Amino acid sequence: MCIQPRHGRFLLLGWVLASLAAASTGCDSTPSDAVRLKPVVAPAAGVVVLSPEDSSRVGLIVQQVSRSEFRTHRDFPAIVQPNQRAVADITTLVRGRVVDVYADLGQQVEANALLAILYSSELGLAQSAYLKSQAKLHVAEQAYARAKFLLQEKVIGEAEAQRRKAELLSMQAEANEARDHLKLLGMNDGEFRRLDQTRTIRSHVPIVAPFAGRIIGRNLTRGEVVETTEKLFVVADLSEVWVRANIPEKDIPFVHVVHASGGTHADVRVNAYPNEVFKGTITYVGDVLDPATRTMQLRLELPNPEGRLKPEMFATIRLYSEPQPDRLALPESALQRDHDRTFVFVRRSENEYEARDVQIGESNGALTTILSGLSEGDPVVTQGAFVLKSELLKKQV
Repeated sequence: MCIQPRHGRFLLLGWVLASLAAASTGCDSTPSDAVRLKPVVAPAAGVVVLSPEDSSRVGLIVQQVSRSEFRTHRDFPAIVQPNQRAVADITTLVRGRVVDVYADLGQQVEANALLAILYSSELGLAQSAYLKSQAKLHVAEQAYARAKFLLQEKVIGEAEAQRRKAELLSMQAEANEARDHLKLLGMNDGEFRRLDQTRTIRSHVPIVAPFAGRIIGRNLTRGEVVETTEKLFVVADLSEVWVRANIPEKDIPFVHVVHASGGTHADVRVNAYPNEVFKGTITYVGDVLDPATRTMQLRLELPNPEGRLKPEMFATIRLYSEPQPDRLALPESALQRDHDRTFVFVRRSENEYEARDVQIGESNGALTTILSGLSEGDPVVTQGAFVLKSELLKKQV
């Protein structure tokens, strides 16, 4: 029987016809039945596209450019020193041997506090000469008084009375010389009264503090002999200190004229306390420049009630320029740099940020003035601009 094979041929022929019909139908289909592809529009050169979600994730902050008062500053190295009006170099007015020392380095002392005691034979001899001169003066005064009485009674002549007067004048000069010598050796009126009343010689010399302060220098030990040229103690009142700096000639405009109301204030920072700012007052501006360094001296006075500022500490003085009104300025974080180019990102729309070249002026560390490239009110990325810069550079590559 041949029926089965013919049936297979009919099936094969039907499958081929069906395939051709399907192909013919596909070729005649309209564009509305085909899949439509959305065209991709590339952003313009210098423009970065970032979705709002990505902008929020990377922390973009946009601020409008505004005009305000702008000031720059300069920092100058300085050093902390004692207030020279409250420093005493204590010496002795008479040569002597150190008997005892009561003050030590770093000790806080009160005014007239006993620091040390010296024994001086020179002082003893000077007191002895003073007592002798006083005794001679007393005898000469009595002799002249008696001579005047005898002259009135016609007992002695005029010549004898004049001789007694000359002796009195000589003894007065000798007594004054002895007294002045003791004054030069440091004796005061109270000690003179004691010496006149008791007639007792004291060869001990007390060394006392002239005012309340701290011992910042000591140069004597018990038993040694000290001379009048030696510095025994240095006492300083450190409740107020000085800060000195040398200002280069080109930066002198940052030093404002000292006002009669108390001076111009300046910020002072010390290495020991990097997170603190101390306020000082400018009390001296040099009138003459150092010809070798071309610098001008500057002095600030700084309160130091707790004694935290130590002499010879390194410090930094920050001086500010005169205010410059109506200046466009941006935070440093908004500025991006690529080789010799400085630019910022300006928001064009919700998703687009344009890189715009700008010309910058002075900077104070926090803000930088904009000379050209931006207008007041332009929305500029001030935080997260480095992310946009990275995307821009990747796009250029």
